[in-house]
Amino acid sequence: MSKKTLQIQQLNSKMLAYASLQKVVPPPTGWIKAIRNSFGMTMLQLGKRLSITKQSVQDIERREKDGSITIKALRETARVLDMQLVYGFVPNDGSLELLIERKAKELATQIVMRTSNTMKLEDQENTKQRIEKAIHERTITIKSEMPKTLWD
Repeated sequence: MSKKTLQIQQLNSKMLAYASLQKVVPPPTGWIKAIRNSFGMTMLQLGKRLSITKQSVQDIERREKDGSITIKALRETARVLDMQLVYGFVPNDGSLELLIERKAKELATQIVMRTSNTMKLEDQENTKQRIEKAIHERTITIKSEMPKTLWD
């Protein structure tokens, strides 16, 4: 097993722990305001814990809601609320392996079809089965080599 494959597998197992969290929808007001309100905590009280003004708390809540808050600010706010910030990435394809497979197949299809079109112009067109086989073989090669062009 290659070092790259092992890295992908280890990272994928960490990411899968977050997969169920994809379905969690943040409160419409944002997490900070929702937690603060559920605690019955005022902006002034949270501000004291963070050593900032009430207006700065309002700004933090607004920035969280519109997505412009920093991870540092989220982490510090979580800390003063006796919580911890948890964040991660989850591949849309379900796993890193499936993401790499899809990207490799897309690249393989581009390469094979470019060659196939050239052959068609030269009156040497391939069959559909032969093209599919070539795409499959090229996909396997691309996945094993993991060229940087996979991410272009």
